[in-house]
Amino acid sequence: MDDRRPPIAPNRLVHEPGRLAVLVVLSAVEEADFLFLTEQTGLTKGNLSSHTAKLEAAAYVQIEKAFVGKVPRTIYRLTDEGTAALQEYRDHMAGVLGSIG
Repeated sequence: MDDRRPPIAPNRLVHEPGRLAVLVVLSAVEEADFLFLTEQTGLTKGNLSSHTAKLEAAAYVQIEKAFVGKVPRTIYRLTDEGTAALQEYRDHMAGVLGSIG
């Protein structure tokens, strides 16, 4: 964890609800296509594209675009960096929530 980050502040890239939903879904499956992610996260197509682009830029998600016949297909996979970021976020939030009460 970055020691310069205030103790209560999580990784903002992961903390955003749409991106967190994408990471959680991808952590439960080997890979997912675009339609599956829209259904599981409840995000619109535009929001999903925006969030996954940010996750890809951070190397948290791998995106593979291909065609099945003439139909485009986009596949998403959680990377090792994404798995580590999600685990760090989980641990951080557990620590924050465990410190109150």
